[in-house]
Parts: sequence; C-alpha cells; structure tokens
Amino acid sequence: MKEYDIYVPRNYNDGSPVEKEKLKRVKQLLTDEFGGVTQIRLGKRGWWRMGAVIFRDKIDIFRVFGGNTRRARGFLRRLKEHLKDDLSQEEILIVEKEAKFL
Repeated sequence: MKEYDIYVPRNYNDGSPVEKEKLKRVKQLLTDEFGGVTQIRLGKRGWWRMGAVIFRDKIDIFRVFGGNTRRARGFLRRLKEHLKDDLSQEEILIVEKEAKFL
C-alpha cells in the first residue's frame, strides 16, 4: 500500500486565490480514482526559489492511499500535468510513501 500526498497551492503566483471550484474538482477526481481523499489545510506556508525569485505558497495537501502502484502513478502523472496547466504552476509536488495499516 502506498500513500500519496499532492501539494496544491491555494493561490496563484500573483497572489490571487485559486477558485474553490478547482480545489473541489481535485477532491472529486481523487475520490473517484482512489475511493476517498483527505484534504489537509495547513495554516503553514511553503517557500521555494525559482531563479532569483522566492515564491511563498499557502497549500492544501490532498492525501490518498492506493494498492495498485502502476495505476496510481499513471493517474497522478496526468493529474500533475493538469494541475500545472490549470493553476499556472511550474511544478506540483507529489510525494509517495510506503504505508502500513496497523
């Protein structure tokens, strides 16, 4: 079993908020594919550098679990490309971890 965390910015690079409907759509796509999703809204910010510019993001983490790694990775690659385009991002971070249920 794998755990996947998809880091989605809540603001565009110009500081304007991402439309709530776009975040709801991400939640729906993940629920449809993985059967459920946990949306973690952090009061924290992330910082990252691109060239000489430092960006600051507020993020939501969407967490899902999947048993079929090949299928999950294919889906998440497509989702990542969609989110990069839809949210005007250079990159979307997706983290894969081993998960064991106790």
